[in-house]
Amino acid sequence: MIWGCMMSQDTGYACWVQGRMDSNLYVSILEDELLWTIEFYKLKQKKIIFQQDGACPHTTKKVYDWFKDHKIEVLDWPAHSPDLNPIEHLWDHLKRQLARYNKEAKGVHELWEYIQVEWNDISKDICSNLVVSMRRHVRAVERAKGGYTRYQ
Repeated sequence: MIWGCMMSQDTGYACWVQGRMDSNLYVSILEDELLWTIEFYKLKQKKIIFQQDGACPHTTKKVYDWFKDHKIEVLDWPAHSPDLNPIEHLWDHLKRQLARYNKEAKGVHELWEYIQVEWNDISKDICSNLVVSMRRHVRAVERAKGGYTRYQ
């Protein structure tokens, strides 16, 4: 599993998650990758609205307390709506880039090397377009009263 973050400006740090994700590991990832990303881009934590899915490790009191302690707002997000999350479309882009490799990775370490190269090559335009598209997707869901929409 891979954890990564993005914003309209670019991709943030990503990490290879080895083992089972739980709230302790998730908080550790937030402490490292998310805070390093915030520092790298010189972002103000009070101005960040963080979006995550409803995975069990993301919804524990420990995680919510971490965000509260770091003054990072977490976006309320409907269950079962990964298609609305821009990072899911970024993962799809990453998978398409990896599929273009002529040589299949010999193992997970080599695959992680490929992933790092492709993650770092994701353009700022791709991130910006995905974030900007959120408004259109949310409006489509509102018009469908929470029902099915075609990805636009």
